[in-house]
Amino acid sequence: MLGLGTATPRRFTTALTVLGLLTAGATLQASAATPAAAATTHRVLFDNAHAETAGNADWIISTSQPDPTGQNASPSKETDWTGALSSWGVALQKTGSYSLKTSTSALTYGGTAATDLSNFDTLVLPEPNVLFTTAEKTALMNFVKNGGGLFMISDHTGSDRNNDGADAVDILNDLMTNNSVDSTDPFGFSIDSLNISSDYPSAISDSSDPVLHGSFGTVTKSLIASGTTATLKPADNSGVKGLLYRTGYSGNTGAFFATSTFGSGRVAFWGDSSPIDDGTGQSGNTLYDGWNDTGATNAALALNATEWLSQ
Repeated sequence: MLGLGTATPRRFTTALTVLGLLTAGATLQASAATPAAAATTHRVLFDNAHAETAGNADWIISTSQPDPTGQNASPSKETDWTGALSSWGVALQKTGSYSLKTSTSALTYGGTAATDLSNFDTLVLPEPNVLFTTAEKTALMNFVKNGGGLFMISDHTGSDRNNDGADAVDILNDLMTNNSVDSTDPFGFSIDSLNISSDYPSAISDSSDPVLHGSFGTVTKSLIASGTTATLKPADNSGVKGLLYRTGYSGNTGAFFATSTFGSGRVAFWGDSSPIDDGTGQSGNTLYDGWNDTGATNAALALNATEWLSQ
């Protein structure tokens, strides 16, 4: 009886050992067949096909287009790239998590061009001064509807830099109200025809908002140096939200920075191009360094919003 009692556990232990080795082998094989997820790269396209450098403007991240890394692949300071938006571009590039391009041709979606919107997560429209064509508006709206991020940056009414009869207020409102995808106030706001000379709009109190409290810092104020605001219409789109307001305004009026959603995509609106201006650019242009304005937190606002739109 004693012999039998000692033999049985040995056979049982051996069986468990073999089973364990088989299980471990299967686990290792499954792990080998499932590679670790690659680090996410946020693909951002800056538009420069609609007179973004007309007149006194210089709304580009680099003069090397469409690929800014052609000017400097590893910029460490703002002057490594040239353009009034170089601070914005360099700050993103330095994180190692962004792929930046510039579009100098008509915007498309679902095409074969390298700058086709299907190849990007976010499109930045830095004060466009030429109306979008019917085809471009269809492409833009479908891009957002299917999950893209759209960053619309306006300026004050009357800021027609190329004298073609349309300013950024007209152009962005036309995109939202005159397109083939959804012209019934798709984003839940309209841009006001105003020219506000000076103000420091304040952020709302919302510690959970990813744009106001993102990885690039906390947003408290922005800057208006001849800009405008938006009127919100939450009855048309419940996703619209004002984040910074002109002094004395709140709720649905006087929103200087707002976010919204459309389909699977995200939208951000900024009422002035002065906050994104880093004070550098083409020779002969008079530019104002709003990016580093000590009374505002414009850099954190631009960067956090880009991150939110891209994710």
